[in-house]
Amino acid sequence: MKILIKNMVCDRCTLVIRNVLRDLDIDPVAVRLGEVDLGDRVLNDAEFAEFRETIEALGFGLVNDRKSQLIENTKKTIIELVHDADGMAKVKISELLSERLFHDYTYLSNLFSSVEGVTIEQYFINQKIEKAKELLVYDELTLTEIAFRLGYSSVAHLSRQFKKVTGQTPSAFKTLRDGGMRKPLDKV
Repeated sequence: MKILIKNMVCDRCTLVIRNVLRDLDIDPVAVRLGEVDLGDRVLNDAEFAEFRETIEALGFGLVNDRKSQLIENTKKTIIELVHDADGMAKVKISELLSERLFHDYTYLSNLFSSVEGVTIEQYFINQKIEKAKELLVYDELTLTEIAFRLGYSSVAHLSRQFKKVTGQTPSAFKTLRDGGMRKPLDKV
């Protein structure tokens, strides 16, 4: 049995879900971003209801229909891509999503926009800017290294998008040392 879960966007989220399952005496085969794999085990109605109520209280939710699953898988793929330091440089997001999700990109894009109220491209940019904020706060990489890691053609391109999204330059943001400007990934 596989259970798809909304708002699982980081390793901490998988840890939280894993702990909920442990507390409920449910032993998963695997817990991945957006998904719990229980193997051959099927939860009874009471177990399923308790699991749902517990995770909803923590800000997660169950994905019930195919379209919602497709949107969550789109988000999950984009988040994984942004956080994979080596994967960004040569990737065309439309081809990657079509290939991984087995749907035409136009369909994915229209569905995503109609439900989320933002285009896939803007969601992707927002995720990259949040990752840039994180890297700027850590202060381990130069702006050039951050731009390269996030797949930007130049520092100028990153700076333009950063300012468009946040209202300030990366340098100004770095000077402020975050100042509460970062968002949780599930709120992007």
